[in-house]
Amino acid sequence: MTMIRIARAVAVAGFAGGGGVSAFAPAASNAYRSTGMAFAARKPLHMSPDVVVASSPSNADETAEFTDVPNEISKGSPLRVLIAGGGVGGLALANSLAQMDTMDVTVLERTDSFKRFGGPIQLASNALQVIKVMDETVFGQIMDKFTTTGDKDNGIKDGIRNDWYAKFDLASPAEARNLPYTGVIDRPDLQEIYLNSLPEGVILNGDAVVSYQQNKNGHGVRVVMESGKVVEGDVLIGADGIWSAVRANMWSEPIKGDGSGATYSGYTVFAGELAYDSFDNGLVGYKVYIGPGQYFVITDIGKNSYQWYAFLARPADSAASTPMPDGKSIYLQNEFEGWSGDIHHILKATQEHEIEQRDLYDRPPSVLKSWTDGNVALIGDAVHGMMPNLGQGGCQAIEDAFVLVQELGGAKTRHEVDSKLRQYSGRRLVRSAAVQGLSRFASDIIILGFDTPAKILKKEDGSIVFENFNYSGLVTKALQPILPVFFMVQFNFLYDGWKNEKRIDWKAALGFVTIGAAILLASGAFEEIGLGLGILGIEGLGIEEGIKDVGQEVEIIEKVLENSIQ
Repeated sequence: MTMIRIARAVAVAGFAGGGGVSAFAPAASNAYRSTGMAFAARKPLHMSPDVVVASSPSNADETAEFTDVPNEISKGSPLRVLIAGGGVGGLALANSLAQMDTMDVTVLERTDSFKRFGGPIQLASNALQVIKVMDETVFGQIMDKFTTTGDKDNGIKDGIRNDWYAKFDLASPAEARNLPYTGVIDRPDLQEIYLNSLPEGVILNGDAVVSYQQNKNGHGVRVVMESGKVVEGDVLIGADGIWSAVRANMWSEPIKGDGSGATYSGYTVFAGELAYDSFDNGLVGYKVYIGPGQYFVITDIGKNSYQWYAFLARPADSAASTPMPDGKSIYLQNEFEGWSGDIHHILKATQEHEIEQRDLYDRPPSVLKSWTDGNVALIGDAVHGMMPNLGQGGCQAIEDAFVLVQELGGAKTRHEVDSKLRQYSGRRLVRSAAVQGLSRFASDIIILGFDTPAKILKKEDGSIVFENFNYSGLVTKALQPILPVFFMVQFNFLYDGWKNEKRIDWKAALGFVTIGAAILLASGAFEEIGLGLGILGIEGLGIEEGIKDVGQEVEIIEKVLENSIQ
């Protein structure tokens, strides 16, 4: 049931004690992209459209002897690190490890060559601080091409009335910890910065990792490529995205389809990117317009450009079965009929070729399956693919890289690598699971639990008007003062925890369990147990004297909800 699914998300988040950067962040997550890397078109994998199974090419020589290498890691015998996938996490990892003279790094990237492709990516304060610590030069180059949003107004708006529903303070938590403000950068710019920082020959393009084999009698991991080529190293890091071949081999499951663990979220997203002259340019970072059954996001991405997202609850592959004879823009204008003029203005300004539609996939937190297998480990979407609502997909991959650099960099011998990878997993598992849970919770609660907020108005003739005075409207109104508190706990968790020194943040856990439970109870638990508007009473609510301010309005709504459970 829907409420059970939301409850599980909150339970995971509460146990881990986690939070995000922006409430319903605009920037896209790798979880709904086929790749995080901005390279030319991929070579297709040999796979069926439904279930994709990783297997070694028939011409791969899996009987060859492993290279005999010494146990000690040194300049003369560096640790050979293979990274499958050149997305943001893989490149951040490669960049830092390549600066160590005891590391020999190779990135195995499926695509043939670098090509500028892809939209903006959000880098929240936690990820920016990690990048700064890992490489100040890279951080400076990112800042040169960065659009700051965390110092502007951000939050949720009533999608129908266009009023601010709740604003989120992203600046104060960052300032209190001396962290950079959240913002966005074009994904191709970010990847180009990392690529230019890598030594010649680190990136090997045009071949995909298919499987791996570990040396049972010594050191070494043999990686079999799609071409049949075999590459040997001491460590393999699977940074190959949500459809990870490394994960599929590690967990003995299909890459894609039934049994893969990656599931359709129930939501499809339309995204548009365009040059746009917004009336609030420079004042607002992002706006999330909420309403019944769907929501719409508009965000400033810099250079006088904007990106928007329309999140709709639809079956998987709905693009193939949904008629759009007049194009995606007209279709969405009809879907958001009666909503804010801001939405229709930007939709009308968007050309058809500027709109894409993608189904959203994520994974449940991998708390019962190991992130490591001997000298093989997973990072990023390969192990914790998540919904894009917190803008934390790439950020969490960067945190993975940060912790891995610390752990692998501290290894003196090859015998230590297995334990170092397990230490990495232990430091990252609970925190990333929290963000996964919160990302899914944000999607479910805003689409399934939110509506146009109830509003009580007093006309000039003294009569009282109840707008959207239904169950969902009342709940949405009652949540209005709670959400900023919830998201402040969330921001504080992420901003405090970027070092990944604590396995569990118990203080944040208590906050999430308490506030999350209140949100769950208000947003649907009453309905689950059969308590609805039929038992709501409005007598004695004090409305006879009129509504003087928003605070009094909230008090009245709260009294209505109290009556519903008496």
